[in-house]
Amino acid sequence: MSKIEEKLSALGIILPTPAVPVANYVGYVKSGDQVFVSGQLPIENGEVKFVGKVGSKISVEDAKKAARLCAINLLAQVKAACEGDLQRVVRCVKLGVFVNGDADFTDHPIVANGASDLMVEVLGDAGKHARAAVGSGSLPRGVSVEIDAIFEIK
Repeated sequence: MSKIEEKLSALGIILPTPAVPVANYVGYVKSGDQVFVSGQLPIENGEVKFVGKVGSKISVEDAKKAARLCAINLLAQVKAACEGDLQRVVRCVKLGVFVNGDADFTDHPIVANGASDLMVEVLGDAGKHARAAVGSGSLPRGVSVEIDAIFEIK
C-alpha cells in the first residue's frame, strides 16, 4: 500500500470509482507530466450531495464538506490517470473551486479550504497548490461546489 493510500485509509477515505462524464468530455487528460482533471461534483455513492446555494440553503460548513467530497473525487480521477498507483503523484499543482453562492456571498476561500485542507492532509507538502475560489450563479445539477484540478505525476 502506498503512503498516499495509507493516509487515505487513516482518514477513513475509500476512493470511489471515478465518475463517468455526462457530456462530450473526459474525466481527465494527461499531457506530459500533468493530469488535468475535469470538474468534480460532490457525489457520493452515485448520489449528488449538497444541492443548493451557499448562504441561503447550504451553510459554509456544509459547503466545505462538499468541497472535501469534490477533492476525494478529484483524487479518484488522478488515481485512474496513474493506472491505480497514487505514488506517481508528485504534487497537486492547482485547484479551481467554483462556489454556487448567493449574490452577496463572499466566503469562497473558506469553502475552498475544504478541498485544500484534504490535499495537504493526504499529500503533505506536495498537496500545497495554487488556487482560484470564485463565485458562480449556478452549477451543474444545482450543486453548491464544483472543483477542477491540475496534478503533476511521474
